[in-house]
Amino acid sequence: MIITSLDNKEIKRIYKLKQKKYRDLEKEFIIEGEHLIKEAYKNKLLKKIIVLENYNIDIDIDIEKIIVSYEVMKKLSSLDTPPKVIGICNILEEKEIGNKVLVLDNIQDPGNLGTIIRSSVAFNIDTIIMSNDTVDLYNPKVIRSTQGMMFYINIIKRDIKDELIKLKSKNIPIYTTNVSSGIDVKDIGKCDKYILIVGNEGNGVSRKIELLADKSITIKTNKNVESLNVGVATSILLYELG
Repeated sequence: MIITSLDNKEIKRIYKLKQKKYRDLEKEFIIEGEHLIKEAYKNKLLKKIIVLENYNIDIDIDIEKIIVSYEVMKKLSSLDTPPKVIGICNILEEKEIGNKVLVLDNIQDPGNLGTIIRSSVAFNIDTIIMSNDTVDLYNPKVIRSTQGMMFYINIIKRDIKDELIKLKSKNIPIYTTNVSSGIDVKDIGKCDKYILIVGNEGNGVSRKIELLADKSITIKTNKNVESLNVGVATSILLYELG
């Protein structure tokens, strides 16, 4: 059966997941495109897929499938040109905080968050702790920019001041970023354990959070460059810290 009505009960429920309050309520979120669906399925987070009529999906998965018309798919998609398939996933399960931790203080750009998540997986971060005012992890732009890497890392949202105070008892060095007065990250060397704090695109790490760090670090750059994009800077720092 092909669902063609925009008033279908399940379609209306899924459509609501485009809003954060309903994602939080239902504990579900939407992903778009076959690559993300494959990654979600591999990580046992995929609940069902919605497929455009007359499209033969190239994914061998045993999961509930809903066939819909173009009009319905366009309503559910966040893209100007809707994909041939979208998926409904359970939100990520929070796990224990590890020994390589990245703390995000009020990151606002979805693309930056996506880049940071991908680099965190690439450079073996155990846990990302997002501040309560960081952009929503399940924002469609964030999801797309992670390219599925969000399914491979522990990501939690907390009051980061409270969480850092707790983490201090683990005796893991805490580094924050400071463009003007930090130690060159190359002088820190590779670390088996560390907590790195990075901050807002415009304002950096807030003062109350900066005070909880043991050291400030920076990336030495050409003097004509005032600062790096937070996604780029974070990627470099994670690589250098090892």
